[in-house]
Amino acid sequence: MNRAATSLCGIPLHNPVIAASGTFGYGIEFASVVDLNALGGLVVKGISREPMPGNAPPRLFETAAGMINSIGLQNVGVRAFVKEKLPLLRSFRTAVFVNVFGFTAEDYAEVVRVLEDAEGVDGYELNASCPNVKQGGIQFSSDPKCLAELVAEVRRVARRPVIAKLSPNVARIEPLARAAEDAGADAVSLVNTFVALAVDARTRRSRLGGGFGGLSGPAIKPLALRLVYEAARAVTIPVVGMGGIASGEDAAEFLIAGASAVEVGTANFWDPAASVRIAHELEDFLRRQGVASVRDIVGTLEL
Repeated sequence: MNRAATSLCGIPLHNPVIAASGTFGYGIEFASVVDLNALGGLVVKGISREPMPGNAPPRLFETAAGMINSIGLQNVGVRAFVKEKLPLLRSFRTAVFVNVFGFTAEDYAEVVRVLEDAEGVDGYELNASCPNVKQGGIQFSSDPKCLAELVAEVRRVARRPVIAKLSPNVARIEPLARAAEDAGADAVSLVNTFVALAVDARTRRSRLGGGFGGLSGPAIKPLALRLVYEAARAVTIPVVGMGGIASGEDAAEFLIAGASAVEVGTANFWDPAASVRIAHELEDFLRRQGVASVRDIVGTLEL
């Protein structure tokens, strides 16, 4: 009996635990240390239209309860990804989502257009926390109209499910979640990292080469839970929750708050097998609680 079996946007998942983008490389790098087939799915690192070198080092700084990253979305570009990385993922029985980003809506659509012709991709996760150069640098994720235009542009070319990844750096999450749903997103995922700064008091400079970075890890979990709960109440499409998940019980909390699946991110840095361990711990939690199916706890939070 697989209590953890579920689905997301019509895609069957062995369990609702997915390795998050930016923390699991292209997926294949982890195949020698974890059983990728034991995951519900994985999201490969952000893929852009052209290769990107990323930010200057240092790129990571450990905080008291997590980390700040300023990687700068380094990647090989969509065509090299399809040619070099994707074929190696096809041998695994786990759902593969591609995180997509760009600086115009057309950039995102072009990446998806190339991926549509490739085998081995189950869906797309749109990183909306990127500056829209056509709108003066405003992030797609900070304006409902801008986000809706992005999702609609991608929806026109995507036959596979589209997940809009939302930023927590907004006044209210509900208008963004609803805008994504209304524009055709099949699900939303949240939260992306919180904009943060680490200062070296001795040099009086940022500890990161890129200046600001994104805070993730256990420190953001209570904030992420609130935002997932609010988003899940605002839309009818599935919500994928993330933010500081480090155990099976953490994952259960996000599901109870309204998420249909979860993504594990920062925990992968200190424990490369974290996502698989959390999937096993979640199933053990369900068994101990006498829960027949993980779907039975989704959205059961009572405030």
